[in-house]
Amino acid sequence: MLVFLKQGENPNYATEVSKGVDCTYSHTIKVLDHFEELDLVEFTKEGRIKLIELTEDGKEIAHDLEGLVRKFKRKSQQVDEEDSDEENSEEEEE
Repeated sequence: MLVFLKQGENPNYATEVSKGVDCTYSHTIKVLDHFEELDLVEFTKEGRIKLIELTEDGKEIAHDLEGLVRKFKRKSQQVDEEDSDEENSEEEEE
């Protein structure tokens, strides 16, 4: 959710977040409330609607999470390439 909020267009609403992360609305609200307690997001009211924004800590953590995701993808690609190379070597031996 933090990464989604960082990448998304402002303003963000809970409904948009729940759809964007493929999560139920009620679960999204619980997580966002917990993030607010941790000072990762803040809510501002615009009429009856709550807007959600990342705090500086939230932006920093979302940035770190994006880096981790990129590292996992690179590692996964390396493993896939190694597996493919091994399969090709075995086929050549046969």
